[in-house]
Amino acid sequence: MKNKLRIIFFILLATVVFTGCKFSRSTGKDLISGLTTAGKDLSCNNVYIAVDNDETKRNTFIYGETFVIFFNDITGFAIENGNVFPGMEIIIREKDGDTLMRADDLYEGYTEGMNYSPLKLSADLTVASPLRSKGKYTMIVNISDKKGDGTFTTSFDFNVIENENIKVKPSNVTCDEVYIFSQGKNKVITDNKIDFEDNIYVIIEGLTGFKKENGYVFPGLEMKAVDARNNLVLDYDDLFAGYNETGIAISDFTSRVSAHFKITGTFFNNPLHCELKVWDKKSNASIMVTTDMNLK
Repeated sequence: MKNKLRIIFFILLATVVFTGCKFSRSTGKDLISGLTTAGKDLSCNNVYIAVDNDETKRNTFIYGETFVIFFNDITGFAIENGNVFPGMEIIIREKDGDTLMRADDLYEGYTEGMNYSPLKLSADLTVASPLRSKGKYTMIVNISDKKGDGTFTTSFDFNVIENENIKVKPSNVTCDEVYIFSQGKNKVITDNKIDFEDNIYVIIEGLTGFKKENGYVFPGLEMKAVDARNNLVLDYDDLFAGYNETGIAISDFTSRVSAHFKITGTFFNNPLHCELKVWDKKSNASIMVTTDMNLK
């Protein structure tokens, strides 16, 4: 009976001590997405991930996709002249723990502080170079109080995959990424839906395996496309014909090979079946990219 009383007394004493000081900790984990949070003097009950403004629980994203981590109604900041002064550090780590990217403070420009109620912060990431498809990464967001000691940390493990709507057939070559880019939207297209009058790029990055001559390669680039009724929409035999004599510098070619097109008009027979072939005029190396796109 005496031992039991001592235990109860210790618990009560500990409660009084923690209640009497300005110190609090919180932890949380989303069992579906795997996102974890840990706070010291800062707290946030609504942390979630969104893609295109829609909340999501997934942790796998297509190369070029952008996701945002939102922190709604984050509290606990010291107040100075009615304002709070948050800092936000973002770290992207590879599976082996090496740091791939770091942003020291996304809010360093808010020298006068913020006065929003409720306070909503966000951190976004586009899963593109230097990230790669088939990669596994961790995004860490460290929120700090520049006028106090409070911190709030979020950790999120995620995977990057290729766009399954794009088929790539290499022959004696390798490449890092193949994707579709919209100039009008300034973003990678991951759902293969494109707009009329928009410049659409089919891009290949990191293409290697072409025969080198004095620091140059001699590629050809063919692009063809038909609609659902087999009407010919694009027909380019060799967009690199102008480089037959001079070639293209290896560094430029390896960095990025692309071709772009624009569909005009208002009516179209979906889908647009597009084929892009890059071949080596000095060897039998080549790569074929095929994809179907739908015009909205």
